[in-house]
Amino acid sequence: MSEYRAVCRVGDIAEGDGKTVCVGDKLIAVFRDGGQYYAIDDCCPHMGASLAGGYVDNGIVTCPWHAWRFRLRDGAWADNPRISIGCYAVRVEGDEVQIQV
Repeated sequence: MSEYRAVCRVGDIAEGDGKTVCVGDKLIAVFRDGGQYYAIDDCCPHMGASLAGGYVDNGIVTCPWHAWRFRLRDGAWADNPRISIGCYAVRVEGDEVQIQV
């Protein structure tokens, strides 16, 4: 059964920003967009850039290296949804942002 783990606190991530968190041996990018929190794999499959440092707009993060775009809600590549990266359920409990692992 999956469990949720606290990865940061509400307010640690500004609107439109991302943050890299480590859960076990996995790097995950947590974003705040439109008042909601999202979590996807932090590594762009193209060349390995951290997606947490990308530009967030309208539910999509753009990789800072080569502009590959990924949907925050499901990790799909916005330009070819057949390709996707890991996406994780997020919940807020009290002041903790938690992701399901």
